Amino acid sequence: MQRNDKWGGIMKPLIEFKNVSKEYKMGDRIFYALKDVNFVINEGEMIVILGPSGAGKSTLLNLLGGMDSASSGQILFDDKDLTNFSDNQLTEYRARNIGVVFQFYNLIPTLTAYENVALMKDIEKSALDPKEVLESVGLGEHMHQFPSQLSGGEQQRTSIARALAKNPKLLLCDEPTGALDTETGREVLDLLQKMSRERNRTVVIVTHNSIFADMANRVFRVKNGSISSITENATPISANEVSW
Repeated sequence: MQRNDKWGGIMKPLIEFKNVSKEYKMGDRIFYALKDVNFVINEGEMIVILGPSGAGKSTLLNLLGGMDSASSGQILFDDKDLTNFSDNQLTEYRARNIGVVFQFYNLIPTLTAYENVALMKDIEKSALDPKEVLESVGLGEHMHQFPSQLSGGEQQRTSIARALAKNPKLLLCDEPTGALDTETGREVLDLLQKMSRERNRTVVIVTHNSIFADMANRVFRVKNGSISSITENATPISANEVSW
């Protein structure tokens, strides 16, 4: 499935779910965290996955990131079928293609911002230069400070820089502004939007907060383990315009 972007060019599919289900057995009963999910996410898109707690958002995030495996269906990434990957292949998939930004930063407190980002060199030999990445997220003057010396927004930007250092094709963000105040949250959203618009990174934001919906290219609404709707924004608003 190919779509035209707003300039009339062809958008290349990056990841596709085909009738994907994730089930868990509880005694004799089967519980579906996701059931028969179908969608395509294209390169350079910003996607918001929206839904309440328990809807299936976290399962969807884990499947996108290769952190869990589907019970049935196909997950295609760059036309490669992840559902046939071994554990070692999934580890390589995550290392080479996926960046993850969490709500609570997950920085190592005994390492500076620079050292936290430089860790990516241990995972991916082609990782970007930590100094350049930190400068790109506005932390050039703070790179030698420890997390305890940084504000919440600066810690989250360090977390984003660490995810970007791998130069991932897919950036997954799990409630990335949940621990931030309004102004700092906007700064982080603006940075993520620029990753999509200016660097052609595919950014997926998983959230329960509907205020982010208008800034996405598309919004996937999740309910009871299914995609209840997919809506497209013809003219996504700027992150700075999000009403908190």
